[in-house]
Amino acid sequence: MAFDIATQFAEQVSLNSLVQNLVYASGTVGAIFVVVGLLLIDAGGVRRRSAFNATIEKMMGFFIGFATYFLIGFAFWAAQYYIMVDYTLTDSIKDWWFGGALSNEMAQNVDPAVFPGINNFQIFIFFLACFAGIINVLLHFAVSERMKASAYYIVAFVATIVSSIVSWWAWGSVGPLTNNGFHDFFGVGFVYLFPAGMAMIFHRQLSPRPGMFSAHPKVTEYREPSLALVTVGVFSVFAALPMVILSCLFFFDPEALAVSVTMADTSVGLAFNNYGAAWAGGALMGAILAYWKRKYAYLLLGPLAGYVSGASGFDVYVPWQMFLVAMGAPIVAYVIYETLQKRKIDDHKLLPLFAGVGSYGLIMTGLLHIGVPHAGYLGIEEGPYAFQHGEIGVVMQLVGIAVCLGMGMLTAWVMSFILNNTIGMRVSDEDQAEGLDKVKWGIEPDVDPVAEKPSAPASKAAA
Repeated sequence: MAFDIATQFAEQVSLNSLVQNLVYASGTVGAIFVVVGLLLIDAGGVRRRSAFNATIEKMMGFFIGFATYFLIGFAFWAAQYYIMVDYTLTDSIKDWWFGGALSNEMAQNVDPAVFPGINNFQIFIFFLACFAGIINVLLHFAVSERMKASAYYIVAFVATIVSSIVSWWAWGSVGPLTNNGFHDFFGVGFVYLFPAGMAMIFHRQLSPRPGMFSAHPKVTEYREPSLALVTVGVFSVFAALPMVILSCLFFFDPEALAVSVTMADTSVGLAFNNYGAAWAGGALMGAILAYWKRKYAYLLLGPLAGYVSGASGFDVYVPWQMFLVAMGAPIVAYVIYETLQKRKIDDHKLLPLFAGVGSYGLIMTGLLHIGVPHAGYLGIEEGPYAFQHGEIGVVMQLVGIAVCLGMGMLTAWVMSFILNNTIGMRVSDEDQAEGLDKVKWGIEPDVDPVAEKPSAPASKAAA
């Protein structure tokens, strides 16, 4: 895609273009505040003696993903739109890698006949780079304190590349899965299911943390320092995500027609109200489970479960449907969470919330909205990429779940084999018990590990 950089194309930087740019820029702000919420959850849910190390590893994992996405990740996602118009993945990489022709050119210098709306695509690099980082933050919740920092950082780099390929297949409007019936409005497949698939493998390689299911001489019980801080983190995520939802819509001239990223018919108000209904339904059912079972875990899992259950279909649900689907989500999380606890699997987020509830939500989207038209691209009237030529289907929802989880599992299996046979992957129990803040950084916390003695058995939900 060649262009004359001496030519100015004012239509690429019109007022209408600026308004759309601001919409997508707000999504990047929302994504960053999601990271803030996740770090608050981490700070309140990890032992004080490892809190700094766990939080700083998440931050570095975020920026590894962020930088890697700038380097090559966006080129994979953008490839679906190149292939749509008979270009190739190689062409996309040439234009959109870190040193690419289009990723480094001013919008007003690019002929709309070559690439219309380039400003939005350039902003999408930043937007999606944030989610590449978020994937690594979420993965760290599954391996926190147990995986060596060096191993985690290598995994974070590889995971960003693989998740970018998965996003090409499963999130957008003309990727191979979406174009054949898989529907995922918010990116549940590549943002949530992919790291959950990795967690399934890593849990087999990394034993539970000391004190989680059995006492250690230095850690009689794994105790969270501030569940109130975890709660603030959960609500921070709730506050940040509406801006991200707005960025999952496409707006087309001349009437600013809004369609979802999957090209399904929707509206801004409907998507926002579905989001609110999902959180509310999950929170209320979570509260019922928490007070019934006398386990605080479900007060925190409930609203998150409701949200995850609806994320794949915020564009196609109506609020009363969304509320009812979300009320079922904490029950799914409850069944999986209790099963994990009985089997002494040290995971409190990725498997019950993302693998379990994420799959439940994708299936419910398929069941309740089977036949709803989507996929393709607005303005294309015939052929395999015609606007809304496809239909949502249950079978493709199941295929998408299998692909996203499977790619995560395959990535983790390969990385486990490589790391276990090279630099090693697991932090020793002794170092975990001593606390990684002291072991790695010489930071002495304000609590003696031997003093962490429980007065009574407690749930370990937020760890």
